[in-house]
Amino acid sequence: MNLLQTANNVLPSPVKGDNCMKGGIYTDQRCIVCSAILRDTGRDVSCSLHPQVKASRFKVKFGEITKRFSDYGSAYRFLTGVRYETDRKVFDARDYRRDNPLAFGIASGRYLEHRKTDVNKTSYSSMSNHFSKAKIYFKDRSVKDLKYADFEDFLKTLPQSGKTKKNIMTSIRAMYVWLKRRQEILFMPEFPKVEFELGYRKTVDKETQQAIIEDIKAHEPFKVWLGIKFLATYISIRPMEMMNVQWKNIDLKNGYIYIPHPKEKKFKAVPILGDDIGALGRLPTGLPLSFVFGDAKRFGVNRFYRAWKRACARIGIDGVDLYGGTRHSSARALRKFFSPEEIKRATMHSTNAAFERYFCMESDDVRSIYKRSAEVIEIRKVENV
Repeated sequence: MNLLQTANNVLPSPVKGDNCMKGGIYTDQRCIVCSAILRDTGRDVSCSLHPQVKASRFKVKFGEITKRFSDYGSAYRFLTGVRYETDRKVFDARDYRRDNPLAFGIASGRYLEHRKTDVNKTSYSSMSNHFSKAKIYFKDRSVKDLKYADFEDFLKTLPQSGKTKKNIMTSIRAMYVWLKRRQEILFMPEFPKVEFELGYRKTVDKETQQAIIEDIKAHEPFKVWLGIKFLATYISIRPMEMMNVQWKNIDLKNGYIYIPHPKEKKFKAVPILGDDIGALGRLPTGLPLSFVFGDAKRFGVNRFYRAWKRACARIGIDGVDLYGGTRHSSARALRKFFSPEEIKRATMHSTNAAFERYFCMESDDVRSIYKRSAEVIEIRKVENV
């Protein structure tokens, strides 16, 4: 038996899978004297017959994990760490994979791909923007390691408004919900609450609104005028929802517009008036998937807005945008004729908080209430005399 055979018989070569749950430290180097396999001694990786021959490169094998090191101390600490995680039942092999599937940037990329066909292009673009900011901050940190303090510190670095910060945290939280449903994480972290107060859009009275729309009718294409007129009439439809209406969403026979991908994620059927059914009927009907408000393709996202602002400039109205001048102004004008609950049903708002921004009370309304209160006090004074 030669020296090489003797060395190999002293310490047999590890079998693949042997002791895989405890792992071990190995090397691909051999003894330069006898060519024997170098073994882990607990202090180094060396030859059993020639202990002065030591390895200079190392690899830890632990289950499906293989990780390389340039010094024994680092390899030993890593192996001790994963064994400790196993004992505590918190070990996750994904944390050590080269492709790092739970890194924030990779996990958020998979989430965006999952949502790509579920939301419209505008919402998807906003979500992508939210995650791009978060990826810059969190880099390759695992989604499992991020906690309340991490998210709070991240928010403090953002120069954006409170509403934008809240939207960013909403996107991140939605990703965590998705990961938990897929059982890729076991626990949801706590997320900071972002407090903010929305501003109020400037509105106009009904007469001014009608003057602006009439100016649009005189100077803009018929479809642009009709779309803006619809926004002022059917206050449950938002500008982008109107832009996305296709001919397949129009039911002229029964008088409905069916809104695709509404913000509330619910089916939205909007009844339309007889005159407007007639106006739609005069338009050349396109293919089912062609857009009602468009030419060869859908109008650009700012087509209605720019037409509205041009009309405002022509008649001397300043500071009123399309959303405030149509939807908001119409909702507030209806207060003279309908109760708040009736108007809320017409706007199809799902929450009181959102609706209250449309139905806010003017100073004159408050003044009239105070006047009535004063009259009651005066009556009581007379009664007590």
